[in-house]
Amino acid sequence: MAAELSPPVETKKRAEQGALATKKDRPNPTGAPRRPSTAQDVRKVASTDGASETIQVTASRHDLLGRAGTASEGSLTAREIQLRPVYRVGQILEAVPGLVVTSHSGEGKANQFLLRGFNLDHGTDLATFVDDMPVNGVSNAHGQGYTDLNFLIPEVLAGVDYTKGPFHADIGDFGVAGSDHMKLADDIPRQISLSAGTLGDYRAYIGGTTHFSNTGRWVNAFTLSHSDGPWTYPDNARSIRALSRYTYGSIKNGFDLTAMFYRGQWRATNDQPLDAYREGLIGRYGSLDPTDGGFSERYSLSAHYHLARDNWKWVTSAFAVHDRLTLWNNFTHYLDDPVNGDQQQQDETRTTVGGSSVYSRQDYVGLIRTETRVGVQGRYDFLYVDRRHTHQRITLPNCPSSLEATVPYLCNADTINLGAVGLFVQNTTHWLPWLRTVVGLREDYQGGTDNNLVDNSLTQKHQWLFQPKGSLVFGPWKKTEFYLSGGRGFHSNDFRSVSGSYASDEFTKGSVHVPLMTSAVSGEVGVRTTPFSHLHVQAAAFMIDFDSELSYDGDAGVTSPGPASRRQGVEFSAQYNPFTWLEFNTDLSFAKARYRAENLASYGIDGTYVTNAPSFVWSFGVMVDRGPWYGGLQVRWLGGYPLVEDNSLRSKGYQEVNMTLGYRFNKTIKLEASVFNVFNTRAYAAQYAYDYRLTPTAAIQSGATGHPLEPISARLAVTADF
Repeated sequence: MAAELSPPVETKKRAEQGALATKKDRPNPTGAPRRPSTAQDVRKVASTDGASETIQVTASRHDLLGRAGTASEGSLTAREIQLRPVYRVGQILEAVPGLVVTSHSGEGKANQFLLRGFNLDHGTDLATFVDDMPVNGVSNAHGQGYTDLNFLIPEVLAGVDYTKGPFHADIGDFGVAGSDHMKLADDIPRQISLSAGTLGDYRAYIGGTTHFSNTGRWVNAFTLSHSDGPWTYPDNARSIRALSRYTYGSIKNGFDLTAMFYRGQWRATNDQPLDAYREGLIGRYGSLDPTDGGFSERYSLSAHYHLARDNWKWVTSAFAVHDRLTLWNNFTHYLDDPVNGDQQQQDETRTTVGGSSVYSRQDYVGLIRTETRVGVQGRYDFLYVDRRHTHQRITLPNCPSSLEATVPYLCNADTINLGAVGLFVQNTTHWLPWLRTVVGLREDYQGGTDNNLVDNSLTQKHQWLFQPKGSLVFGPWKKTEFYLSGGRGFHSNDFRSVSGSYASDEFTKGSVHVPLMTSAVSGEVGVRTTPFSHLHVQAAAFMIDFDSELSYDGDAGVTSPGPASRRQGVEFSAQYNPFTWLEFNTDLSFAKARYRAENLASYGIDGTYVTNAPSFVWSFGVMVDRGPWYGGLQVRWLGGYPLVEDNSLRSKGYQEVNMTLGYRFNKTIKLEASVFNVFNTRAYAAQYAYDYRLTPTAAIQSGATGHPLEPISARLAVTADF
């Protein structure tokens, strides 16, 4: 159940009618045809589970007819987010059709994302924003585009707008596979909640809104959480999250200011060699290195100001984020250092500042309606990153997998300053009642410096990239529209790899320097239809050509470019609402990912299969919100995928069923129970292929590694309004 892309409408409705009803939204002041701009156009209210008279009513995906720019974009409501069973906070995004969110490590680390035949690792090629703050970390200590969503408090989310493909001019870096924009609520109920689970899960939440007579609202939320998981060496993951948000004004003139804080630390059971399980070195939930883990901390301040009139709107935003990250990982065990082991410590300290300014207006040329958006976006990152060789988290002086360092106790160490600016314009013209065009142009600039503290070198680089984008939309005819979209996008490369050189099939003599921005071109054709009452269907076929595939280099501690690749696939989504309080939904995705470079051997690759790229994803869900009862059931099937380029070693994928059920005793008290992995599926949530040495005296082996899916577990939560 997704919402139309113009702002939500607030309405009063009795709790017994449920919160899944849909209603057409009123047009936004600029007639924007797709997801909302960054304006806080109207007061956004987080769902109150029917305990309050005010709920958020939005339109489902079929109501995008006449407005959407592509077949694959959409929105998710706050109520849908709350009705879906979610084991970890990042899995909120699994409501995006075809997107899988999993984990190969501890609960404090960024999740793994899979979409459209991409293993997006920790976020590369999926642009993620919270309150218009970019979450993807450039030149991150662990991986390019690292997207850690553990700072989120689900109770303050007002919804998620998502896109797929590089077809939208206001989306730049990391947006080739897709993007998601998480919106924060301007109003939340005053609640306190306590929960406990069978895997050492504990959580306490308190939040609410203070209303002022001058239309001001002050939202505050705070959580404490703990989780052990099923692991032989418990995660002991502890976290603190806090948010304070002030909003003032109306749909035509207003501002907001938001402060957020997060701190977490944990032990991690990373993916382990399957040989270690088979040889009895560890149990199913064991670890060869129980000192793996991490620490993460994040502070942020963000603000918006918007001004709107009958036919135009101006929105400006600004943000500042400071974060720290330390990870201890040992994926190869005793491969490089048979004495001390291969554990690495990766550190990062980062400050990011930036913002955007967007002007939108609607005009008429005769009977032809047109909407135009012009904007500028920018960010600047100041960061220090390093990598150290450790044993049980104690730093060692040597780096066995690297060239001898000139600085003791440091394998890599860099201070990086990186700036990025994007300029865009997008025009939507309604030429005829059944024909409209969306044309966008975008120009991105990136530039910066890398001061390598190990070899005392200084690298300066910069690059411009032009990206045309557009769509043709035909319809609606009998509640059906057809879409034809195309565009160019990009992902940035880790600045540390930009200073090196890599072989390229385009340059047979020598090597070529890695660009700051690697481009991709994509096309999509699709349909959106309501074949009969209460059934809404979206389908799309796509192709994505990337100039270079990113891969993680564990020895160097960076994400490095690889050969060119191509992805082709189809997607299908459907939602059926027989009653206002009941929804069935399903999403199906097929994708084929292959390398398309001719000299793959120069990259050390002996096959055309893109590793860890899923070829099949299916999900089925039920959501209910009737009277005192509410809940959801979700079935997910992640198909198999190759672990090596010649497809000789594969993951089988897995199926998982999760469910949640809640009961409102009155307008004040509710009880909610959740069960995860209902059928206790024994599978691996994530798998990879590595060279490794299991013990100091063992031979070097090559094979699959796996992070087990958590077994069946349950959580119980009680929530009270005050």
